[in-house]
Amino acid sequence: MTSTAGSAGPTDATTPPPSEGGRGPGEGTAREGSGSPGTGRLRRRFSPAERWVHRTTGVLMLVCVATAGFLYVPQLAELVGRRYLVVTVHEWSGLLLPVPVLAGLASRHFRADLGRLNRFFPHDKEWLRAVRRRDARPESRPAGKFNAGQKIYAAWIAGAVLVMVGTGLLMWFTGFAPLVWRTSATFLHDWLALAIGVVLLGHIGMAYADPEARRGMRTGSVERAWARREHSEWREDDS
Repeated sequence: MTSTAGSAGPTDATTPPPSEGGRGPGEGTAREGSGSPGTGRLRRRFSPAERWVHRTTGVLMLVCVATAGFLYVPQLAELVGRRYLVVTVHEWSGLLLPVPVLAGLASRHFRADLGRLNRFFPHDKEWLRAVRRRDARPESRPAGKFNAGQKIYAAWIAGAVLVMVGTGLLMWFTGFAPLVWRTSATFLHDWLALAIGVVLLGHIGMAYADPEARRGMRTGSVERAWARREHSEWREDDS
């Protein structure tokens, strides 16, 4: 992380937000450079429950991808002597993938953000048009708490996980489905796994290109200047 150690402590997360009346060019810069707790320069983005869901799902997903690599890539398979153990870990980590999301539904913050991810607004279309034009200016890419790219990624990965779990069950319980179903499930499972791996690499790469976004997921808070610049439609009462 590029943020100063300790700058996102409990005091910052609970500091009342300052007035949004003045948004001059120097305001965000002054707040960013202050570095002192209690100045109200941070804005809460994610609750502890949301961060737990993201981290747990991420770990399970990485375990699935890593074990799949050891099962399907010959060069990696040679490094593992206990193939049955790898298969077992792969199967159970895949079955557990939906569990963190289901458990997260107990959090009202998580449910509220799911609602935001499932809704598209006019500014989301404008964000996508700016991406197609390769216009990287923040003012040309208006976004709420989540931008259109994050919404599309969330919908795609959620659908992909459900398909992977379904096809994996068909492959696991071979006695409950005809051969043609199992063959089709294997084909779809393998190629979708490759697509998920590529998409995950892109997701991780974009996260590493934005230290403040990573900080929001790590600590739950982000700089107000960053929030105004990258998520201009995210209102103070929409947190």
